[in-house]
Amino acid sequence: MAARYLLTMRCIPLIAALVTAAGSAASEPSHGIAMYGPPALPPDFVSLPYVNPDAPKGGRITLSETGGYDSLNPFILKGSPVWGQRMYGYETLMGRNWDEPFTLYGLLAESVETDPNREWVEFTLRPEARFSDGSPVTVEDVLWSFETLGTKGHPRYHAAWDKIATAQAVGERTVRFTFNTPDRELPLILGLRPILKKATYDTRRFDESSLVAPVGSGPYVVADFAPGRFMVLRKDPDWWGAGLPFNRGQHNLDEIRYEWFGDSDIAFEAFRAGEISSVREGNLSKWKTAYDFPAVRNGDIVLSEIPHQRPSGIAGFVMNTRRAPFDDWRVRDALIHAFNFEFINNALNGGEAPRITSYFSNSALAMSHGPAEGKVRALLDPFAAELLPGALDGYALPVSDGSAANRRNIRSALKMLEDAGWSVQDGVMRNGAGAALKFDILLRSGATQTINIAEIFAEQLKRIGVQATLVTVDAAQYKERTQVYDFDMAFHLLTMSLSPGNEQILYWGAQGVTEPGTRNWMGMNSPAAEAMITALLTSDTQEDFRAAVQALDRVLTTGRYFIPIWYAPVGRLAHRAELKYPEGRTQIYGDWDGFQPDVWWVER
Repeated sequence: MAARYLLTMRCIPLIAALVTAAGSAASEPSHGIAMYGPPALPPDFVSLPYVNPDAPKGGRITLSETGGYDSLNPFILKGSPVWGQRMYGYETLMGRNWDEPFTLYGLLAESVETDPNREWVEFTLRPEARFSDGSPVTVEDVLWSFETLGTKGHPRYHAAWDKIATAQAVGERTVRFTFNTPDRELPLILGLRPILKKATYDTRRFDESSLVAPVGSGPYVVADFAPGRFMVLRKDPDWWGAGLPFNRGQHNLDEIRYEWFGDSDIAFEAFRAGEISSVREGNLSKWKTAYDFPAVRNGDIVLSEIPHQRPSGIAGFVMNTRRAPFDDWRVRDALIHAFNFEFINNALNGGEAPRITSYFSNSALAMSHGPAEGKVRALLDPFAAELLPGALDGYALPVSDGSAANRRNIRSALKMLEDAGWSVQDGVMRNGAGAALKFDILLRSGATQTINIAEIFAEQLKRIGVQATLVTVDAAQYKERTQVYDFDMAFHLLTMSLSPGNEQILYWGAQGVTEPGTRNWMGMNSPAAEAMITALLTSDTQEDFRAAVQALDRVLTTGRYFIPIWYAPVGRLAHRAELKYPEGRTQIYGDWDGFQPDVWWVER
């Protein structure tokens, strides 16, 4: 075991005394921790503000998935696991209140303590915390989970572990982590690490894909499954956390069932037939035209539009800069101009879907489209030589007149390609060596809307002699290829929150150029972006934090890595009428589409 993981029970009293003496006099255990300022909820809060604390218990929900799965270990890179199993079968030391920007309250831990500079953090476990097999959650489980996830788990866990200098037990129920890097968010990030039972892996390897689930402490356990067909999560009748105020009004259903289908159209027909309880609809045109069937008209199915205030995130066609010609920003810029968003939006959405204009658009964290000013400018100025045009002086995506010709933007695209050494020769775009400008667009089979967009885009590109070939693969192949960045262009979606932090390293960090499994599909290697991430992680005030995110947004957007499409300003859910959610209690900081099924219930 690595030197950072220290656990000697005989030494705990001595370690605790030394740590207490070294700790800041200003620190003391608390029921919660916020990124800035104190937690909003008092120690004696009775429930989170956006739940129905008196929601009835029982019932089931059946949800649809496309593709398949082949692993019950959702914490490693290998295999295709089930998102719901990870979310509802396992718990973290702290839980997030989505009604605040970034604030956590005790879950497995009854308290958290850190110093004013956040150079260390301590978590004290609740004595009643139990795994689903009835065994207690111990400090040994915590320390093992942190190190195992940080060294053998999915890459999303590695960056935080690398910032830990020591991890040690300082009491029978208390663990302490000290840090080797300034990062004010790190105590919160550690509070959100899943805790697994160490003994599960006494006789088998953690980093191998398996159909044996790790033992967790969450509200649900895997009751039945058939890989690629279905999975049933059943409420643990002995779930230790059922009485916690943090959990009141959450996890109300007795059973969550996932059914897998070949594509979204087949899944929709299963919903129409009554086999699926609820669907989340991302296709605006389909929402307006396809949901007029008998079960909707007679009230058995309800159409709910649930507002949110989260950033747009980024969704669209990402260009892999590890490969030519996308290693030239001018080629990327030309393709952004050639993408006739207004025409495609009119054809598929009646022109009603708002476009993503930056990675954090639709929020106060978004870049302005004019020149960088004030603190944003001060952050970016040291990197002026590496920044692409528009980062400092202002940038906005091209807008067409909505016609199929898109003449003005096509002229701009041709001029940019000419500057990059490309020209049309006998109807084909070629470089000076005579090589044609052609590439594949990797798509997941069954993603009907995405395929439709790509087909229109490919036709548009033919007009300037560029050949784009659509390649559709199943979900398993899509994951396998994108994890190792084996594509030219692919469809990619990344959600953003109003409290971006360490996950931005996984998204945009230079290690993602070569390390498999990151979200850095474009292969960007930008010291400016990494400096902005450091700035947001070490900000002492919300004003400084906001400036750092806006500066990062400029670096990303003007990097011209994505051809963005649209976002949904509301969540669209069609669901059985007996499924209810707490209307009028919408929180603003989470991925709020009603938090289904977390805060939903069945009304009998």
